[in-house]
Amino acid sequence: MCKRPAPSFACPGWRCDLDAVRIGIDVGGTKIEGLLLGDDGRELGRQRIATPSAYDGVLKAIADLVGKLEQAAPGAARATVGVGTPGFLQPGRGVIWNANLLSLNNRPLDKDLVAALGRPVRLANDAKCFVLSEAIDGAAAPPPDLDRARPDVVFGATLGTGVGGGIVVDGRVLTGQNGAATEWSHTTLPFGEAAERSPYACVCQHPGCIESFISGRGLEGTYRALGGTAAAGVEIARRERAGEATARRAFDLYEDRLARALASVINLIDPRVIVLGGGVSNNARIFTGVVPLLERYTVARDLRTTVVRAAHGDASGVRGAAFLWTAGPG
Repeated sequence: MCKRPAPSFACPGWRCDLDAVRIGIDVGGTKIEGLLLGDDGRELGRQRIATPSAYDGVLKAIADLVGKLEQAAPGAARATVGVGTPGFLQPGRGVIWNANLLSLNNRPLDKDLVAALGRPVRLANDAKCFVLSEAIDGAAAPPPDLDRARPDVVFGATLGTGVGGGIVVDGRVLTGQNGAATEWSHTTLPFGEAAERSPYACVCQHPGCIESFISGRGLEGTYRALGGTAAAGVEIARRERAGEATARRAFDLYEDRLARALASVINLIDPRVIVLGGGVSNNARIFTGVVPLLERYTVARDLRTTVVRAAHGDASGVRGAAFLWTAGPG
């Protein structure tokens, strides 16, 4: 019987070993973070180092982090290892693809890490790890009265310099047949107007993609298009709070676009909760501004889907990587 205090895992497939110790690794473009978690979600150790530019350096850095974390707690030498990465692992090709950390692309990272660490390793996209963390013991944790007669679906999006997404179903990360599930941000923003143009060209090279509108760069580009000066997102937010009309219009437009993007998710998978993270989600007005707009674009009425801010913030990615071993692979 699982004695984890929160949340209560009632669905089949959960693995709640009482003596489980888990290591999560979050590989980013500038830093690699490692976290050691106890079986109850307590943080037992944390390490962070700069991301090497070369692939072999990344492998060594991860191995070194795992070694340091294993020294932080008794029994940690038995720890499972989960790794969150940019891009995604393609099952057919067996390599990482679409990573903004270019040294990872076309590399069999999972196999190379197994060799480097001498144990099984589970990998998932970093945004998927973010959602998994929030679905297990964060803002989207299942309530005690959850109806288990239907699948429990949680969607999450990271709204930062770029935009990531992830789906967790009954506590399992959805990866998909090609490993590319929830590359949602590189689809076309729905319900567009004829004159609507992306504020910048996304690296996916598809005009009008969701990321180009609702990323931090999208907010900044929208502000410039409305006549504002070049400014970072945090400065635009400050100006909006100070009452500047252009900044307010930029956020109004941003929120409508975000509502359209999230409405397409609701129309497709109808999640119980949508969790938002990343720098743009630090603007509290988004959570009051987007929700009333959703039903303009959804088929369903009287929506029960809730939109919430991530509970674990920047730590969700590395926590979710550790939790990749909580349940069977998705």
